[in-house]
Amino acid sequence: MNPWKFTKLSQTRSPAIRAICVFILCTTFAGLIIAAKPPASSFMNWDSNFGPIALADITGQNQLSEGSSTVNLSLNGDAEISADNSTTAQLSSATDMLVTEYRLTFDGNGSSATGAPDTSYETYDQFLTTPVSINYKNNDDDVLVTLHARASNYSNDVADAGNYTATQTLTVHWIGN
Repeated sequence: MNPWKFTKLSQTRSPAIRAICVFILCTTFAGLIIAAKPPASSFMNWDSNFGPIALADITGQNQLSEGSSTVNLSLNGDAEISADNSTTAQLSSATDMLVTEYRLTFDGNGSSATGAPDTSYETYDQFLTTPVSINYKNNDDDVLVTLHARASNYSNDVADAGNYTATQTLTVHWIGN
């Protein structure tokens, strides 16, 4: 049982938005894309799902809370990653919502090693609306993909104290050959 009361943050004696977690799911649609053909003897897979991203408590109006999780993407061709832009990707509680932003970073830049340029933070509903292209380089079949999440209060509203959760789904698929 959670003894935390859902009251306005500015009215609580111990103001904090507690245990903010983002649970991330990854899906691979390598065989379902009809318009783009994968390379011969192709492979593409996430080595695991992203782990939960636990963000630090937000205790003030202008405070940002950030966290990240990294997984390995194995592939042998050019691909792109898109994201879920539905409200399930926005941090929310039973009574309120937070400004929710995401970005991706990669261990390869797409020119000298498999990967892509890092993306900028975007709100959950704009994150990767244009998919990010992963450029494959021969003999570099792995790229570390880091999902960063950031939360804050809206400028005109202090969120209620409590637990906030979201689910961001990333999808990777082949692009032209």
